[in-house]
Amino acid sequence: VTLWGTGTPTREFLHVDDMARASLFVLDLPRDDYDAVMAGGISHINVGSGDEISIRELATMIADVVGFKGKIVQDLSKPDGTPRKVMDSSLLASLGWRPDIGLKDGLAESYRWFLENAA
Repeated sequence: VTLWGTGTPTREFLHVDDMARASLFVLDLPRDDYDAVMAGGISHINVGSGDEISIRELATMIADVVGFKGKIVQDLSKPDGTPRKVMDSSLLASLGWRPDIGLKDGLAESYRWFLENAA
């Protein structure tokens, strides 16, 4: 497997089930609580896992989940892309919401589903 660049850029991932739960959490907030949170011109509530992982660490994690024993190499002639892409989900966290599904568990679940449903 060849990674573009150094593998050092970081990203944040969120399981779709956690995104759905976060959406329902916000929809179920009492109106007064929601209005208090959105006071002061806040236009949105970010949803994120709060966990940052490098592309290299992600590739290693995926290899572990799927049982890949080959090499993971870097193509330094290719760009890294944006050094860091993460959400500031502190507002949602302050309301008491936390994700339930960790990245490795979500990857394992997705891989199992793929194996069971591949044509």
